[in-house]
Amino acid sequence: MKRVSFVALCVVALAVVLFSGESRTAEAVTCNPVELAPCSPALTSSSPPSSACCSKLKAQQPCLCGYLKNPSLKQYVNSPNAKKVASTCGVPYPKC
Repeated sequence: MKRVSFVALCVVALAVVLFSGESRTAEAVTCNPVELAPCSPALTSSSPPSSACCSKLKAQQPCLCGYLKNPSLKQYVNSPNAKKVASTCGVPYPKC
């Protein structure tokens, strides 16, 4: 059960990383894939992302390229559902 929760959290984190193409210079962002937990339902099913998911995804946007480079997270961030969530939330998919 713990492994499933961790995987779901990683999926959410990766989605945030993938959908972030902009970098923020005015404020520092702490990259933490766990912050994307609200996106887990949208990443693992066909349900639409919640407003909390979109908010977290936008906040973690500068981290998406780093998540894509992480072998443990890449498969989740690079998934079709992650791209769909990013698009729905208005977060551009990163070009790393």
